[in-house]
Amino acid sequence: MLLQPSVQRADRLNLENFLQLPNIEESPAWEFVGQVAVQKPMPTLYHSRLQKRLVARIDGLGMDYEAFPELRCVLSTSSVVPDVAVVRADRIPAENGPLMGPPDWAIEILSPDQPSLTVIAKLKSCLREGIQLAWLMDPQEQLVLVMWPDRPLLLCEGEREIPGLAGLDLGLTAGRMFQEWLR
Repeated sequence: MLLQPSVQRADRLNLENFLQLPNIEESPAWEFVGQVAVQKPMPTLYHSRLQKRLVARIDGLGMDYEAFPELRCVLSTSSVVPDVAVVRADRIPAENGPLMGPPDWAIEILSPDQPSLTVIAKLKSCLREGIQLAWLMDPQEQLVLVMWPDRPLLLCEGEREIPGLAGLDLGLTAGRMFQEWLR
């Protein structure tokens, strides 16, 4: 079975079947969440710029964590490809392939035509699987929604500093990040 662009609902599609499909790594990648295969939207200029700068900023903070753009993460019942997946160095697999399990931190950058509630639901399901921190960045609204598995949501905008993982002090505010990085 080949997946058709956009959304594919299949009666017999489960995670194991999904991972065997030949075209899930096409650009943009396919994800499998809630028994539904969905192709990610094609990144925009702002999306790509934010993704590139976040990876560089996180990787520049030391060797304890590494940031990966578009790394497939295989969870217990889903397969996600966060825009940025941050993984503690001692959890990075030696072999080439997807990360088997959740990243420590998942960052999603909202595309203009992407439904925010769908991305929030995906991140919440990832938090239930063991992700310590999730960000949903909205370049149009210039805000970042921060999610943890055990705390209320936090909305960061303007000059409010955006929290990262413990030990990773990014020193970023939403205002500075969107205004400086998107020029």
